[in-house]
Amino acid sequence: MVKLLLWLILLVVCWPLALLALVAWPFLWLLSIPFKVVGALLDGLVGFVRALFLLPARLLGGRA
Repeated sequence: MVKLLLWLILLVVCWPLALLALVAWPFLWLLSIPFKVVGALLDGLVGFVRALFLLPARLLGGRA
């Protein structure tokens, strides 16, 4: 809802820029997909390495 209101304000203030943003937004979203996938993979890898390093402490009864 906030994005819509901001876009409407931009439409009133500078309509060519608002139309450009409306057209460019799907392309920017498509370009960001690989970065989201890489971020998710790195997050999983860091979580796996963290769990691997904390495994001995967990087996010995350390705090989670």
